Amino acid sequence: MKTESQVVVRPARSVRGTVRLPGDKSISHRYAMLAGIAEGPSCLENFSTGADCASTLGCMRALGVNWEGRDGGENVIEVEGRGPTLYAPDRLLDCGNSGSTMRMLSGIVAGQKFASELIGDESLSRRPMERVIRPLTAMGAQIDSREGKPPLRIQGASLRAIDYEMPVASAQVKSCLLFAGLLAEGVTRIEEPLRTRDHGELALRAFGAHLERSGNTVRIRGGQRLRGIETRIPGDISSAAFFLCAAALFPDSELTIPGLLMNPTRARLLDILAQMGLRIAVTQLDEVHGELVGSLRVEGSGLHGTTIAGADSAALIDEIPVLAAIAAYTDRGMEVRDARELRVKESDRIAAVANNLRRMGAQVEEREDGLKIPGGQTLRGAELDSFGDHRIAMAFAVAALRAEGETLIRGPESAAISYPAFFETLVQVAER
Repeated sequence: MKTESQVVVRPARSVRGTVRLPGDKSISHRYAMLAGIAEGPSCLENFSTGADCASTLGCMRALGVNWEGRDGGENVIEVEGRGPTLYAPDRLLDCGNSGSTMRMLSGIVAGQKFASELIGDESLSRRPMERVIRPLTAMGAQIDSREGKPPLRIQGASLRAIDYEMPVASAQVKSCLLFAGLLAEGVTRIEEPLRTRDHGELALRAFGAHLERSGNTVRIRGGQRLRGIETRIPGDISSAAFFLCAAALFPDSELTIPGLLMNPTRARLLDILAQMGLRIAVTQLDEVHGELVGSLRVEGSGLHGTTIAGADSAALIDEIPVLAAIAAYTDRGMEVRDARELRVKESDRIAAVANNLRRMGAQVEEREDGLKIPGGQTLRGAELDSFGDHRIAMAFAVAALRAEGETLIRGPESAAISYPAFFETLVQVAER
């Protein structure tokens, strides 16, 4: 039973079926932006259905990029690229809840010859933007903010290349600087403290740019011209995480996920779930514009505990909430370290996970940079809060499948940020 402000999740006995996922959010953002500054048309099939990517499309339209959507079950976006010079917007660039939109688009508007103002909702307005403000200012843009937080008022400029060592591992910041570097004079060099997802690099190459990568350093020469592409965006692996974790809860689960993104910088999730006992088979593997795409068949088994720390915390930053939400059901529990970045997402995800687990009767130790959750626990259905965060809403819908009694989640509409059809799809595959 679902209303506008709450959803009730009943316990399940298994998870079975096929899940066809909307296009990967990270890729959809980047393709929409690059299609806008490319020359000629682009056709993007299976574009993300999430509200965050709709915010990116809305901002691109405000910058003079024409695009049209065709649904027919495929969510096709046709973009008419304008080349590197965009129009000055006659309205605020509304990024909604999307930190990805604000951070990455900043790199593009910083290289334009006009002023822009990027705004967001209440949640986004609390998120740190100094990590893009500092390097873009060094490249020549003028940026005003509210103590390093949105809104961002950006006066674009003729950018100059920089050598930049990122203090925090962030794929969004890296993509922002690569996009700015594309519009700058000279060669921009970016060094990461840890290897992050490489969708920005692969997307730029897909649209015709040349980049050089060595270890954790990537370089891009400014002034390159992009050309439009036709492609199908693979299924979102971060959305798949919820269904994979749901399948892991029950020993007799069987789930198939076709056309899934299998990028090595994102597929660490599959390694962790395999360590936790989920049986995973890749039945087909292809490459599309540098991105690996595969079909998965998974079966449940016993659920084992694990530790997530160091580079794994950076690689799994979006998936940690759902992994932590099911940790109490494992035999040895789970420890999450080096994940302080979770505190500055759409919500404080460390606090949100701990809060909801405690409401379900679990023991959990909240730490500044993570969590420690003992295994072998039984969770009870309870009234939970999404905290306005899509990943928290979906994570605890999964945890509720194995709880004793029904679970009520307030604010489930937040799931529309990344996956509007999540709850309907969960009902389809949860056997009761």
